[in-house]
Amino acid sequence: MSEVYANRRSRLRDHVNAAGTAAALVTRPANVRYLAAAAPQGSVLLLGRSEDLLVCAGPPDDRPCEGRPDESVRLHVLPANGGDTAVAAAGLALAQGADSLAIEEHHLTVSRHRALASVAPGLRLTDLGGAVEQLRVVKDEEEISCLRIGAEIADQALGELLESILVGRTERHLALELERRLVDHGADGPAFATSVATGPHAGRRGHRPTDRRVEEGDFLSVCLGATYRGYRCEIGRTFVIGTSPADWQIELYDLVFAAQRAGREFLAPGAACRDVDRAARQVLDSAGYAEALPPLTGHGVGLEIEEDPQLAPSAMGKLDACVPVTVEPGVHLPGRGGVRIDDTLVVRPEADGGPELLTITTKELLAL
Repeated sequence: MSEVYANRRSRLRDHVNAAGTAAALVTRPANVRYLAAAAPQGSVLLLGRSEDLLVCAGPPDDRPCEGRPDESVRLHVLPANGGDTAVAAAGLALAQGADSLAIEEHHLTVSRHRALASVAPGLRLTDLGGAVEQLRVVKDEEEISCLRIGAEIADQALGELLESILVGRTERHLALELERRLVDHGADGPAFATSVATGPHAGRRGHRPTDRRVEEGDFLSVCLGATYRGYRCEIGRTFVIGTSPADWQIELYDLVFAAQRAGREFLAPGAACRDVDRAARQVLDSAGYAEALPPLTGHGVGLEIEEDPQLAPSAMGKLDACVPVTVEPGVHLPGRGGVRIDDTLVVRPEADGGPELLTITTKELLAL
C-alpha cells in the first residue's frame, strides 16, 4: 500500500512543479489522509524539495480504525505546545531551500494564512486550489472495497431496524439506534448525522430527528451511512408505517422511484454530470413537482460524505469510471411528508456490467 500513497504524492508533486512551485502544504484533513494513509488530528503534510514530512502536534494514534501513517513519509512531531503545525511546516519548507509554497487557500483561515506569511517571509505563497480533491475523484479498487463494506454495514443496520417495532418510537430514538447498530457491525462510526423523518417530516433532505413519534399511516424516511476505514457511503429509503399505503403515497413513491431509476441508468463513463441530474429531475418536473425538488440529485462520496462530482443542473464535467456517487432524488410536500430514495453506486462501463449498486436494501414500498 505504501506504493499507492507514494504514487498519489508523486502525481500531486508533478502538478505543483508544473505550476512552477517548489513545495506544497496540504492541510485539509481528508486530503492529508488521502496522501499519507492516516494522521493524528491537526496534522499537515509537507511535500518538500528534499523529502515529504507529516507534521504532527502529537504521536500517531494506535487505534485500529485510525491506521498508521505511510511509512515512507517521515514524521515530524512538534514538542509540547509547539504551535500550529501548518506554520511549523512552512518553516521546514524554507529550511529545505524552497522559495515557493503551494497552499490550500480554500481550507486555511485568514489568520492562519497571515501566520504562514509571517513565519516564512521568504516564501512565495501560491494557491494549490482543489488539486488533491480532483485526484480523489476516481477511486482505486481498495477504496471501492472500503465503500462496499461500509454499504453492507449500513444495509445490515437498516434491515435490522425494519424488523423491530416502530410505532410509538421517536425519530431521535430510531436515529440513535441505527448509529449504534452501525458500530456493532464494524463501522468506524456514522458517515454523517443519521436522519429519521416521520409523517410531515418525511422526504425532507437533511432532516434532523425530533421527538415526534412514529404513527400509523406515516411515511418514514431514513438516511444513514457508515464510515469504514475512513470511507463514507450513504443509503436512503422510505416506508409506510403499519398499514397499507394510501393512493397518494403509492403515486408519489412510484414517481420518485422512477426518477431515481432514470438517474441510475444514466450513470456511465463520459456521461455529463448535469445530464444525470436532468434525467432524474425531468421525471419529477413533468409531474408538477419542480418547486419541491432538492438542489442536486447526487454527489460523490469517499473520505468525505460530499465530494466531487456534483450531480446538479449547473454541474460541469463528465463522469469517469470508478467514481462512486449517490443518486438521491426526493419530493417533500409541506404538511404531508414525502419520499426520498438514495443509493451509492460506482460508475462502471457497460462492458463491466454498468453502474455497480453498493446499497442493496429493497426499494419496494414496504408497509412496516
